[in-house]
Amino acid sequence: MTKNQLTYSLLFTLILTASCRQSKNIEIKDTQIQLDSPLNIRFGKLVTYPADSSSIPRSIDLESGKEKTTSSRTWTSGFFAGNLWYLYVLTHNELYKTKAIEWTEFIEREKNNDTDHDIGFKVFNSFGNAYKITNNDSYAEIIAESAKTLITRYDANIKAIKSWESKEGKWEYPVIIDNMMNLELLFEASLITKDSIYYHIAVEHANTTLKNHFRKDNSTYHVVDYNATGKVKAKMTHQGLHNESAWARGQAWAIYGYTMAYRFTKDEAYLNQAVQAAAFYLNHKKLSSDGIPFWDFNDPNIPNAPKDVSSATIIASAFFELAEYTKNSLYLNYANKILETLKQPQYLLGKTINAPFILNRSTGNYNKNSEIDCPIVYADYYFLEALIRQQSGLFLIQTKE
Repeated sequence: MTKNQLTYSLLFTLILTASCRQSKNIEIKDTQIQLDSPLNIRFGKLVTYPADSSSIPRSIDLESGKEKTTSSRTWTSGFFAGNLWYLYVLTHNELYKTKAIEWTEFIEREKNNDTDHDIGFKVFNSFGNAYKITNNDSYAEIIAESAKTLITRYDANIKAIKSWESKEGKWEYPVIIDNMMNLELLFEASLITKDSIYYHIAVEHANTTLKNHFRKDNSTYHVVDYNATGKVKAKMTHQGLHNESAWARGQAWAIYGYTMAYRFTKDEAYLNQAVQAAAFYLNHKKLSSDGIPFWDFNDPNIPNAPKDVSSATIIASAFFELAEYTKNSLYLNYANKILETLKQPQYLLGKTINAPFILNRSTGNYNKNSEIDCPIVYADYYFLEALIRQQSGLFLIQTKE
């Protein structure tokens, strides 16, 4: 065992000892969401959507009424099951749980899909939430198997998990800031299996990203491309306006990702990065006054550029957790502000719209003119997660002894 491996093993043992506790039921407080409220009416649109493994909701063009659905292979596939699990927590309605189980089962086939890093999004948002609520060991086994698949994309020379497959002339070993979100799968797998390998790789990836992804102003690049020795070849964007622009959702992934990484490691460098990335976001002169950012902070068409509600919901959820660790009411107040803004008619879908979504005005991939200013499933996911964190605490997995 090398010196670094020994250090990580000792750190993991400390974290595991601190994290292990008797499994208990999740405390669900009264969220005071009225049954006839516009928000609850939107909830009902999700539970009545017919379950189909080949048509998992992703987005909808409200002008044409055309829905975009996916199979389980797409990175967004686990969010809809996650939404139903979250709705069960918020409403106490067993029908949401029944539907959540049904949609979650569609994702199991992804536990061995090693073609990209998105297994974390797919499996943890579905099976991770299922495990949080039920403590069912079969869900834990799928989380562990998925983590084993994810680490096959790790390179010890680069000390990071490869996000996408190489494309000749474009990138060699791309790592995107979104990949920070998939580390939760690895951290939880270490607690479930008591195997420090997942913890070790998650920390290595977080450290490499910390070193190379952030600019001096604490905005983040979307993509960092490495060569086989771990040297940075290029820093670029794939979904932002240009290579040096601040893509709003990328900044949100960074804040959420390092806040979450601090939860598991208690590494102050991660907490500090989350705080600094949040400061860039909150202090940006182009941030909309209502708390809902434009899709890219550098879009010259602001204030006539598209908004991105998904960035706002990720930020809101992250800020509830960040407030817990920093005891800074700035984050708590801003998260509450976002949630109140999103309940307004310009962002909350009306009751007559028959689609399995809650919020409007997210932007998916602006550069490809894809999913612009429309409902997108992952915006709903982090909105619901933020509602739970606002009302009932952080809603973390209760790890068994």
